[in-house]
Amino acid sequence: EAIIEPSRSGDRMGGPRSRSRHAWSMFLGEDLLAYLVLAFGAALFVGNLLAVVRPPAAQLDETNLERAPVVRSIIYSGIGLVAAVWALASLVSG
Repeated sequence: EAIIEPSRSGDRMGGPRSRSRHAWSMFLGEDLLAYLVLAFGAALFVGNLLAVVRPPAAQLDETNLERAPVVRSIIYSGIGLVAAVWALASLVSG
């Protein structure tokens, strides 16, 4: 039974050798995307929820709304919560 070695062109084209050789050099870790989704999802959740619960006391000028659109803010807050929970579950599960 013959063992087939990957070609040298496979190294430059993302072949098996390049993945194992450069695994240690992943920029900011392998879970970077999950951490970013967690951060943006949590910020989306908290920011939109606070916009509904605690609107600003004073308006900056006439062009600003007196309070945030409630339905849109609740929908965006729900999207942020789903993204944050999903990312947290992805990080915990390994």
